[in-house]
Amino acid sequence: MSPKHILIIYPEVHKTKVAVLRNVEPIFLKNIRHDRNELGSFKTTLDQKNYRIECIKKELVANDISLDNISLVMGRSGLVKPVSEGVYEVNKAMVKDLEDNTFGIHATNLGGLIAYDLAKEIGVTAYITNPVVVDELSDVARFTGHPLFENKSIFHALNHKYVAFKYSKAVNKKYTDLNLIVCHIGRGGVSVGAHEKGKVIDVNQAYDGAGPFGVTRSGTLPMGQLVDLCFSGKYTKEEIHSMITDNGGYKAYLGTDNINEINQKIADGDETARMVSYALSYQVSKEIASHVATLMGKVDAIILTGIIFDSSRFLENVKMRIGGIAPIALYPSVNDIEALAMYGYGVLKGDIPVKEYK
Repeated sequence: MSPKHILIIYPEVHKTKVAVLRNVEPIFLKNIRHDRNELGSFKTTLDQKNYRIECIKKELVANDISLDNISLVMGRSGLVKPVSEGVYEVNKAMVKDLEDNTFGIHATNLGGLIAYDLAKEIGVTAYITNPVVVDELSDVARFTGHPLFENKSIFHALNHKYVAFKYSKAVNKKYTDLNLIVCHIGRGGVSVGAHEKGKVIDVNQAYDGAGPFGVTRSGTLPMGQLVDLCFSGKYTKEEIHSMITDNGGYKAYLGTDNINEINQKIADGDETARMVSYALSYQVSKEIASHVATLMGKVDAIILTGIIFDSSRFLENVKMRIGGIAPIALYPSVNDIEALAMYGYGVLKGDIPVKEYK
């Protein structure tokens, strides 16, 4: 097979990662950091699309990367309708859902839209894979405690699936033959999923729902206090949503969401920072241990992923609580670019089927 070039678009709240790979070999990688004031000039997140596209094209031109050489575009997945795992072509139905914010608003929604526009300009096809709304929950996991509410599957599906695949390959077994607990601590929230024979049958709703607090997520909050706060008249609906998703966790307690800064605070003897970090390791450990019951006590391995595990102190605080459950595999570096490249290359080779988004 002759070399093919894959363009990857990976938007985050304040930056856009762009990569070009020859087959699966990176030949260009750039983190385009966007000025917060410039982004603030746009009324909505979706209004940033053309601005980000121009930033991407400018960087490609500056680095002698021709769009004419691109065979396929992979975009970071966003909030679309619940789907099964796999690769999906970005079609008109998906574009409409992303543009209308039908299933929620987030910077990740720009991934599919930017990929679609660039692919159309080049004359190729755009895809997403394993969006955050991959839904494989068991029936019992959907129950909450009231029929007006249902647990939803919104988590770091791309990285969960990728590290589970990497671990399975490393131990020379199939993902579909293993029971795994995967814990991902991202730059925002935490997701801990029970992977039973290739299906994530239970996982905390990591975006604005339950589970451990994270770097900027509040996680599970005392319900009565939250209800009282909502009706206190002190905060708007938008402010409370922001409190839960963007300004909770480490950021709320310590005034920063920079992991390096927090680790330095701890190293300098900041007792509040040490205790908050310890509390996160405690909550994460409890969430992991809960899935021993989910998997009927049969756990082949626990996978820990996220840069926070680069901290030996944090890692040991988790391991001392859950180390006796099953072998622990560590993947601190989250490489969603690598994951998207793997799936994109599989599509190019014809090894991975493409699903239709309806």
